[in-house]
Amino acid sequence: MKLDIIKNQWLDIVFEGRNKIYGAYELRKSNGKTTVKSLIIGSVIFSFAVAAPLIASLLPDSSEEDVNNDIKIATVKLPPKKEEVKPNQPPPPPPPPKVDQVKFVKPVVAKANEVTEDPPKIEELKDKKVGNETIKGDPDAVLTVDEPVGKGPVTEIIAEDNNVYNTAGIEVKPDFPGGIEKFYKFVGNNYKTPEEEGLKGKVYVTFVVEKDGSLTDIKVLRDIGYGTGAEAIRVLKKCPKWTPGEQNGKKVRVLYSLPITIQSAE
Repeated sequence: MKLDIIKNQWLDIVFEGRNKIYGAYELRKSNGKTTVKSLIIGSVIFSFAVAAPLIASLLPDSSEEDVNNDIKIATVKLPPKKEEVKPNQPPPPPPPPKVDQVKFVKPVVAKANEVTEDPPKIEELKDKKVGNETIKGDPDAVLTVDEPVGKGPVTEIIAEDNNVYNTAGIEVKPDFPGGIEKFYKFVGNNYKTPEEEGLKGKVYVTFVVEKDGSLTDIKVLRDIGYGTGAEAIRVLKKCPKWTPGEQNGKKVRVLYSLPITIQSAE
């Protein structure tokens, strides 16, 4: 007889002649059902654990909306409070003088029983001013001295014009001694071109012709490298003084621009 161990036939053979009421027989007999039931329950729990995040994402969010706490507070400057001016208000008393003041009592001829106030003594007037009342001086007060207004000639003070003018709108343009062609010749004779093969281009330089004709504020707006801008500054610093420009009959500072064409020997 062929024995199928998957079915429960083997239990009867194993427990033949034994007490089947014993729990081991019942446990082995119901083992298949228990295994299937456990497998179903485990599958359900595993499926629920896997699907829990998806289910949670589908549920509506019942949490309260975030409150925006980013509040901008702008300070507002209130107008100054107007002080109420009381009518018929006496003016404030003047500040105390720097030197003690003694009240001057004019001497009069009267009877002894009619004298109400004695005039000050000479010792009391020493180093003190004389006024209508006695005032204690303030050593920290500013000493004011009344000086008569002079009648001399009034000198008009005119501010010096230090503005930098452009050559396009100035009445008299600055000029190099001998003319602008002499200036170009001076730059060409003193400028040392770098020994770089195939070097060519323009160097743009600006400078200010001062009221005394000297050149200041020399700046290189653009160069072509190899020290071409520095060489332009060196040449302009040794340049002779110019004839300064004029505006409204007065010498003024004028901005001048200079392009220098560079072409090395091939």
